[in-house]
Amino acid sequence: MYRKSIFWGASSIAIGIASFASPDVVLAQTATQTLPSVVIEAPKQTANRAAKRQRQRNAAMKRVAPNRGTVPPAEQPAPAASASIDGGGVNASYGTPPVVARYQLPQESYSITAKQIDETINLKDPEDAVKYMPSLFVRKRNDGDNQAVLATRNWGLNSSARTLIYYDDLLISALIGNNNSGASPHWNLVSPEAIKRIDFLDGPFAAAYPGNSIGGVLLITSKMPDKPFAVAKETVSVMPWNQYGTKDTYVTSQTSAAAGNRNGALSWLVTANYLDSYQQPLTYTTNGSIPARTTGTFPALNKQGLVADVVGTGALAHSQQTSGNVRLVYDLTPTVEGTYSLGVWNNVQTSNPQTYLTSTATGQPTFAGISGFASSKYTWDQTHLSNAISLKSDTGGVFDFDLSASSYNYLQDILLNPFTVAATGVGYSLNGKITRNDGTNWQNADAKGIWRPSESQEISFGIHGDRYRFENPVYASAVWTSTSSTGTGALYSNGEGETRTGALWLQDAWKIEPNLKLTLGGRLETWRALDGFNLNTTTSTTGAITSTAAINQPELQSTNFSPKASLSYDPNKDWNITANFGEAYRYPTVTELYQNVSVGGVATFANPNLTPEQDINGELNVERHWSDGRIRLTLFDERTNNAIISQTNLVTNPVTGAQVPTTTIGNVAAIRMQGVELAADKNNVLINGLQVFGSVTYVDSRILSDPTWAGTNPLTSLPDTVVGKRVPYVPDWRARVGVTYRPNDSWAYTVAARYSGKQYSTLDNTDIISHVYGAFDNYVVVDMKVHYNATRNFSFDFGIDNLFNEQYFLFHPFPGRTYVLAAKYTF
Repeated sequence: MYRKSIFWGASSIAIGIASFASPDVVLAQTATQTLPSVVIEAPKQTANRAAKRQRQRNAAMKRVAPNRGTVPPAEQPAPAASASIDGGGVNASYGTPPVVARYQLPQESYSITAKQIDETINLKDPEDAVKYMPSLFVRKRNDGDNQAVLATRNWGLNSSARTLIYYDDLLISALIGNNNSGASPHWNLVSPEAIKRIDFLDGPFAAAYPGNSIGGVLLITSKMPDKPFAVAKETVSVMPWNQYGTKDTYVTSQTSAAAGNRNGALSWLVTANYLDSYQQPLTYTTNGSIPARTTGTFPALNKQGLVADVVGTGALAHSQQTSGNVRLVYDLTPTVEGTYSLGVWNNVQTSNPQTYLTSTATGQPTFAGISGFASSKYTWDQTHLSNAISLKSDTGGVFDFDLSASSYNYLQDILLNPFTVAATGVGYSLNGKITRNDGTNWQNADAKGIWRPSESQEISFGIHGDRYRFENPVYASAVWTSTSSTGTGALYSNGEGETRTGALWLQDAWKIEPNLKLTLGGRLETWRALDGFNLNTTTSTTGAITSTAAINQPELQSTNFSPKASLSYDPNKDWNITANFGEAYRYPTVTELYQNVSVGGVATFANPNLTPEQDINGELNVERHWSDGRIRLTLFDERTNNAIISQTNLVTNPVTGAQVPTTTIGNVAAIRMQGVELAADKNNVLINGLQVFGSVTYVDSRILSDPTWAGTNPLTSLPDTVVGKRVPYVPDWRARVGVTYRPNDSWAYTVAARYSGKQYSTLDNTDIISHVYGAFDNYVVVDMKVHYNATRNFSFDFGIDNLFNEQYFLFHPFPGRTYVLAAKYTF
């Protein structure tokens, strides 16, 4: 059943300097450098739009009249101002993102271009590109991590369904769940060399996006070429590791490539990526006591102060990933284009846990009968397929439209592991489990229109539909390493179900005065959860099923309206003040409702009676901008009713003493998060070529009400309360600060630091022990990079992530000091 991979690959800090430097030094914007911060673009044509339409018309004329001959030089049009392949330089990130301009979106945004990424970030995976953006954090545990969740200023690492991430027209957020495991975004579909720019839009203030945007929207735009290009890059990272009883060096190699061209009306882009990653321990195996007749245990506590002795690693994995993407854009007319993209991703991952225990009787390594080691012994084969298609007009006139549809399918997703360990030594049971997710799939479709009745008004509207189908049977197998796709046919568990959402939305952006814009909108949504089914069993210690319970879960539905409002005012050409308000509903995902499973040693228990979250969000932004920089102060206040929150704790098996990480999910009646964010990015600070960037964010998060709480303090066993406690997974402070110096076109030197304050992972905030497995620590991580353009075509990178080897846990142990070497050739 388990087959080989079908693909093979080749192997408030420095911000102040920016904001308060003297005008003559920072080159403040002049009258000839005005930035159009509040502009209704239509029916006016920007330079890029005009150039694109001219290029399309020229191509169309050539197709219609191929025998006219070459236009005499004196009659040739001026060269079109097309987007550069490298995505533009530093200043290109300070303008309005294309999607914001097209739909007059009210959200504040921050951007980074491909050139900036190349020069400043040790880019091993596409998600690395956002790590210095204000308030953002990606839970990336290792190179090639396929469970990397994006955390935003108000929402933490358990909130994958509270952000939307798009790769062009494809939604790569996996809204089948809201967790940092199986529902993590599918970044792996994006080759690093395909990225042109990345834009982040704050909050749920645009009617065009569903309630999953309460944390924000991240837009990854690919490089669609106007001329032939090809690029190949090889990256190697090396990480020495020494923690508990594991001392080793872990190496990752990555090969990425992209090529494209425009041939008349057709432009195309092909990208590929291969990654071979050896990873530090992702988990540790713990026990409630030192196993009898063994040595080698590391005495330890868990995050709540209970005994959790470390007896070995958990998942200790080797991952081989191959991905490919094809994107085609065809100009049907000079102002209408059709797009199709196809993506394939394959991952073959194996894990071989390491025991620290030695038998005093034999002097040999032993698992001491601790079954947790078996959960971390696995082979995992995944092949996923994505498709996206769109049809868009770009006239800049009275009406434009945008039609798009996408699908994502788990063609194969099978994890094999033994049921338990042998009574002695380091062997495993012959029987095991087959955990399957293949059959899981989702589809999204949108139809949008833009009506521009006048130069001062733009009305956009649309209809949306989506369907998410989840299938997760776990079969028993007689021989775990070699078995049929359904093993013995007996089920240890099963979870399946479906959610569907339909929506209508409308937005009116009205330029009341030249410097005053009012945006009003609303989104009407209807949601259903159906076909929910769960099967659960109890077993003996050897895997024999002793009882079975099956239940058809109740159907759920909800219809809600979410109003939006924004008022933007320019006191002058350099300043902008914007107030945003948005209400949003985030609906329970299918895995929050129906997934009862244990994968990688973590048991998850779903809740089929969850209700939608209601999020009420407001912010006030004050921004000062220059032609080469900006500084923004944001005050924000957010209240969420019926917040769906999961938490993971270690639960001790009363029979074996083994500790199993267990995740439970429920609605919390009301939480509130309010705070302040200061972000700045300025080029040419004090001297030409010196860029300073950074942000600092403070969040006061509180649980206001939770009448269903019935927990006890784990140390005292007495009832406690959660009211007034901090919201799980939301740190109080986050900060980023960095400098990049570009003395010339050949060199770029970057040093940057990232900080996160304390965060809790329990509702009652009893996880007070830091720097232990399962804890959520505060940390300071410093990175550096040197980028060198040796020739016009050849560049080299040397960098170090986590320069001072900070050791910290965010449940998982996070990477230590990592050396990165890269070479790129552009043809």
